[in-house]
Amino acid sequence: MTPPAGAARLLASPFSSGWASHLDRIGPRPRGSAATIAEVERSGIRGRGGAAFPTAVKLASVAGRRAPVVVANGTEGEPLSSKDKTLLVSAPHLVLDGAAIAAEAVGAATVLVCVARGATTALAAVRAALAERESVGADTVALRLEETPDRYLVGEETALIQWLNGGDAKPTTVPPRPFERGVGGRPTVVQNVETLAHVALVARFGAAWFRQMGTVSDPGTRLLTISGGVSRPGVYEVPSGFPVRGALDAAGLPPGAPPAVLAGGYFGTWLSPDEVDGTRLEVESMRAAGSSPGCGVLWVLPPHACGLVESARVSRWYADQNAGQCGPCVNGLPAIAEAFGALVSGTRVAQAVDCLKRWSHMVSGRGACRHPDGAARFVTSALRVFGFEIDRHARMGPCAACRTAALLPVPAAGRWR
Repeated sequence: MTPPAGAARLLASPFSSGWASHLDRIGPRPRGSAATIAEVERSGIRGRGGAAFPTAVKLASVAGRRAPVVVANGTEGEPLSSKDKTLLVSAPHLVLDGAAIAAEAVGAATVLVCVARGATTALAAVRAALAERESVGADTVALRLEETPDRYLVGEETALIQWLNGGDAKPTTVPPRPFERGVGGRPTVVQNVETLAHVALVARFGAAWFRQMGTVSDPGTRLLTISGGVSRPGVYEVPSGFPVRGALDAAGLPPGAPPAVLAGGYFGTWLSPDEVDGTRLEVESMRAAGSSPGCGVLWVLPPHACGLVESARVSRWYADQNAGQCGPCVNGLPAIAEAFGALVSGTRVAQAVDCLKRWSHMVSGRGACRHPDGAARFVTSALRVFGFEIDRHARMGPCAACRTAALLPVPAAGRWR
C-alpha cells in the first residue's frame, strides 16, 4: 500500500528552500490574528513533537498576555528521527511562516528558532532562509536562530526554556508552566517545527482544507522517519490514520511479518506483528495498542536482530541521558539498564524480569520530568513483545544475534549547555 496521491503537503515536490520559489508555490503568507487561532482550533491540528497536544490550546494560552514569546522547537534529540531536520532543509520558509504567523496571532514580537548544533545542514538552511526574509522585509516579528546542545532532553520544553534563559538544558519542575513564565520570565509557547509548518498552511488554506486528510479526531498529514529493516529508509508524509503496515510497505518492508517495530522512537514502544497489522497512525488507534505516534518514528527490527539486545542498548541510553535531578532517574534508570543486561546474558532472568517490572512501576509518574515515564513505557512493551526471546535466553543463554553488531544508534551523552 502506498500513501494516496496528493498526500504530501509539507514535503510536496518540487519544493525549494528559496524564498522566491516558496512564494510561487503557495503565495504570500497572511498575517496572524485572533482569527488565526480560531481557524487552527477548527482544523483540529495536534502537536507533532510527541505529546499530540491541541495546537490551538497552546496558542490561546499566551494570547493577550504581556509580551509573549514563541519558540520553534527543531532540536529533534530523538536518535531515530530526522523528520524535523528534513523539513528545515527542504522547506525552511514554511516553518518560519508558521512561526511568524503564530507570533502575530498571540501578540509576540520575538520568535526563537531552536536547532541542535550538530544538525549542520538544517542550521545552514535556516540561516539562509532568515537572511532572505530579512533582505525583503518579510516579517513583522523578529526571528532569531538559537543553536542548542546535542542532547535528548533539550527538546523537553522546560529544559529548552531553561537553556534559553542561560541555565543548563535540564527540565524544571512546574508550575509555573511556560505559558505563565518562560523565556525571560515572559509567557512562552513552544511548538514543534512540523506543527508550525502545518499552521502556515492552515492560515493560508483554512481548516476545511486541512481536514480533507486524516481522521475526524486526528486530521491532517504527519511526517514519519522510517528505518531499520526496510529497503527504502527515509522521511515519509502520510495522512493521519494511515495503516502502520501501509507506511512500512511504502518504505520497502520485505514480505512477511516484521519481528517487531519500534513506534515513536526511544520514547515510544515496541509493537508486535499483530499490532503492526492492526494499528493506524493516529492518536486513538495507537493508544489502543499501548503506543502513540510520538515524534513520528517507525524502526523495523530486522529478522536477524535480537530485540533484547536492542532494548538493552536503549535502556542504557535512557540511563545515560538522565539529568540527574531526581531519584527515579538517578537510581531507577541504571537499575533498569543493568536488569536488561542480565536478560541479554541469560543470567538471573527471572530476577531481572521482576526487577524490570518493579522499577518500571516505581519510576512512572515520579520523575522531575517525563523521561523515566518514557523508559517505563519502553520497558513494559519490550517485556510484552519479546517474551519468547526472554524465555529462550533463560533456557539457552545469549542467542546468535546477540553476538552480531548492534543496530540501533545510541549517541554519546552530550553537554547540557
